[in-house]
Amino acid sequence: MLSMRELSRVYRTDTVETTALDRIDLDIADGEFVAIMGPSGCGKSTLLNVIGMLDSPSSGSYVFNGGEVAGLPEAKLADIRKKHIGFIFQSFNLIDELSVRENVELALLYHDIPSSERKQRVEAVMDKVGIAHRAKHRPSQLSGGQQQRVAVARAVVGEPKLILADEPTGNLDTQHGEEVMRMLQKLNAEGSTIVMVTHSPAHADYAGRVVNMLDGKVLVERRRAA
Repeated sequence: MLSMRELSRVYRTDTVETTALDRIDLDIADGEFVAIMGPSGCGKSTLLNVIGMLDSPSSGSYVFNGGEVAGLPEAKLADIRKKHIGFIFQSFNLIDELSVRENVELALLYHDIPSSERKQRVEAVMDKVGIAHRAKHRPSQLSGGQQQRVAVARAVVGEPKLILADEPTGNLDTQHGEEVMRMLQKLNAEGSTIVMVTHSPAHADYAGRVVNMLDGKVLVERRRAA
């Protein structure tokens, strides 16, 4: 699905230069579940943002879905994101003025999809993640675990090729965190490619491969035993 070669991301000010990613080589295949781990400040979230085309590499190659995306204009990157990538954030990023159903449907409004099909997709994905009975509620009326289920539904309703999850259990208690992880594992078993940043070794164990980072570099990778 994606391949990075000698990819770096450097942030510069008038007086300081910070290397967030240092010549990263990384391949992720269709259908993988990859966890990215490492200490705070090691480059995990920057790598996820570059994978998701929310940030651009300073140098190196990034091939996504068979095409080079490093250096593409923002309008083209936005189009790729819209069509192929779903995002799950630690802070949920739901709109409290909208109902659960409207928050999920929001991800489809920028697609050329008839309203009848949008409704069908939204109903199906809410049922899939177990929040259909909360469709008319506002996010503030939900528990943290339920809000993250809505965020997962919003990420997958557009049927993206790739789901990116940045600390998806970071604001949840143990029980709700495990529920979200089992949900991601099920989505992966059904064919979704998932890349997840996490600090939790227990949650990383849900992934088929763990990428450990340090100082902007991929330090070591390990695969889960069959």
